[in-house]
Amino acid sequence: MWQFEGRPIPLIQTALPGPKARALLDRDQQYMSPSYTRVYPLVCARGSGAVIEDVDGNLFLDFTAGIAVTATGHCHPRVVEAIQDQAAKLIHMSGTDFYYQPQIDLAQRLAELAPGTRPKRVFFTNSGAEALEAGLKLARWHTHRSRAIAFFGAFHGRTYGAMSLSGSKLVHRRGFSPLVPDIHHVAFPRGCQGCMTPGDVCTCVKQIEETVFKRIAPPEEVAAIFVEPIQGEGGYHVPAPGFLPGLRALCDKYGILLVADEVQTGMGRTGKMFAMEHWNVEPDILCIAKGIASGMPLGAIIARGDVMDWPPGSHASTFGGNPVSCRAALATIELLQTEYIANAAARGEQLRAGLCQLRAEFPTISDVRGLGLMTAMDLGKSPTDPAPNPDLRETIVQTAFRRGLLLLGCGESAIRFCPPLCISADQVDTALRLLGDIFRAEFAARA
Repeated sequence: MWQFEGRPIPLIQTALPGPKARALLDRDQQYMSPSYTRVYPLVCARGSGAVIEDVDGNLFLDFTAGIAVTATGHCHPRVVEAIQDQAAKLIHMSGTDFYYQPQIDLAQRLAELAPGTRPKRVFFTNSGAEALEAGLKLARWHTHRSRAIAFFGAFHGRTYGAMSLSGSKLVHRRGFSPLVPDIHHVAFPRGCQGCMTPGDVCTCVKQIEETVFKRIAPPEEVAAIFVEPIQGEGGYHVPAPGFLPGLRALCDKYGILLVADEVQTGMGRTGKMFAMEHWNVEPDILCIAKGIASGMPLGAIIARGDVMDWPPGSHASTFGGNPVSCRAALATIELLQTEYIANAAARGEQLRAGLCQLRAEFPTISDVRGLGLMTAMDLGKSPTDPAPNPDLRETIVQTAFRRGLLLLGCGESAIRFCPPLCISADQVDTALRLLGDIFRAEFAARA
């Protein structure tokens, strides 16, 4: 059993929520917006690596990373050191109107890291949704076209442009119309067999050209196609090999920009710095956030230099790229490159192998998929009925919480595994052991 500060992990010492947590939950219920979607009553006090301690001293193994954000783990000492050092020098001066070195250093670093050999430029935001908003504005500006294409199942954010691009859940859209016009949605290739080899043209890509372009959106009016290389909130779906190259070819054919939403897939999560590298595809605009600064608020778009041609004042952000977040991001990138991208690839293989062993024991696990530490397992109705089973997913997630393992759902009935990229082999084994115990107890109770 591995330990944290001499204590075993996980360590549940109180009923959940504990007394201190219950008092805070009462205040939260009184003052916080009801729009937040809390999964279980976890009230965090501090974190270290892949460990979260709640306000009552309970210790949890974290396989959520704050929704795939704390890439280097909670409070990595080198990230904390960079934040503290910069906060003592300059917290804010607005990169919209002035200059400071951390922002310039980070822009150069990201431009050099982005897929492809063509020169890049960077615009900084505070979040992933803002990055998608900026990507949509830039695409329309550069192409002088109004329309955009996105995918069913995609989640790009909750601000108006990002929400209009999303096609995940009705709750994100219901009651908020009218949305941004001229955005059309098409099927994402979940299990598509039409592009199983890189040389094949994906059936889903063909449908864009043969149906969308001929019936509802003339290609000469389409500014951009927005795509998550791996769908995130929609279920951690990995496309077949021919999809993204086929999408790139389609965009090139009609002068359309390819915008990659790497808010969740980027910054090492899939075992490469950016997920598009798995398919050797260069997007025209790359949107990032989440793991870029290991918990500090920061996002960005990285675009081809000839695409980022909007004039001064056409888009800006008071806080985007603030010096403290930029220093955190520079420390994060160094850690990713020297340690954690390789670890994400290795631990992801270990995790999926273990989940596949559980699937052999519990056939209600209908699928295991992912790249790196962006992994999911689907839960079905029964060994003979793989139809989505969200009730079982909810039971597993809640039981895991009460046993000290933090998980989140995604898609219709999937559990996502997106731990910090510093996760160890022992910690992965601990999570797999806990899951096995939970499944055995659940099915013993049903027998």
